[in-house]
Parts: sequence; structure tokens; C-alpha cells
Amino acid sequence: MKIPALIPLLISCLMLSACTSKPKSDYDTEYDFSQLNSFETVSPSQNDYPLSSSRIEDSIAAALSNQGFVMVQQQADFNVTYSFKVEDKPKKSGLSIGLGTGTWGSGGGVSVGTSVGVPIGSDTAQIQTIQIDIINPKTNKLIWRGTDKFNIDAGGEKKTEETKKTVAKILSQFPPHTK
Repeated sequence: MKIPALIPLLISCLMLSACTSKPKSDYDTEYDFSQLNSFETVSPSQNDYPLSSSRIEDSIAAALSNQGFVMVQQQADFNVTYSFKVEDKPKKSGLSIGLGTGTWGSGGGVSVGTSVGVPIGSDTAQIQTIQIDIINPKTNKLIWRGTDKFNIDAGGEKKTEETKKTVAKILSQFPPHTK
């Protein structure tokens, strides 16, 4: 394969990786996570988005259960709480530059093109950021925190699915893989 033929493939891979978010997490390096088996969900105080709260709680319970943790009502090995925020972000309408190669007959060539994206409809999008905290119930201290965000394009089933995916991505980093 010629080097110029690899350029479009590399650009495509870079563009795809730029579109996906990667959750961030931090944890207490002195804590022994191997002792954790059961959890209890602690709901935050009232908020303006009860549907989002319910979706997040259900997603946390499902994700942790899928990892083998057992949900209990009291005396859990760890407590899970969460917070979230919804904010407006301007839609991107920037300049894109493309690079292409091709052949025609016995000749070849390289071309460079540009495009300008113009947002249609509203000029803002909503982003929901979810933060999940794992608390040691004996000391009430934070032992792990993960966060990620997603675009809110619509409510209902689409938002439920995005919430599930985002929570699962966050909790895929829990417990941390230490030495």
C-alpha cells in the first residue's frame, strides 16, 4: 500500500477518535478496593431534573450489578452518589479541511478541500455532565470519582440510552485497576 493511500485512513481514524469522549476518574491510592462487594445508592438532594436523576440511579444500579456488585439497603461496603449538570454549549460551526488522493487513468493526484459548517436550528446544544462518587460509609470519605458527559439531542428513550452508555463508561473504570 502506498503512503498517500494511508493518509485518508489516518484522517478518518483521528476524526472518529476525536468524536468519542473518554471518562475521567480519580481515586484514593491507599484504599483497598478488593474488599468491596455490596453497594447502596444515596440520592442527592432534590433537583430540577427528576427524570434525569431516575435514569442515572437506574443506570448506576444496572452497571454495578453487571460488574458483580450487590445492591443492599443498609450496611453496604460502599455508597454511591452522583451529581449532574445540564449546560448550553454553542454548536460548532467551524472550518474543516480535507485531504484526498486519487488516480485517473495512468495519473494520480492529491487535492485539498475546505468546508464550512453552519448550524441549522438552534445555535446551542445541551451537554449533560454526570459525576459519580464512591464513598466509604465507615469514614464518609470519597474513595473514587468518575465523570463524563454527553450531548442531549432529545429526551425520552434516546436520552435514557445515552445516560446508560455514559454511566456504564464511567463505572467501567471502577474499581481502579491497581497493582
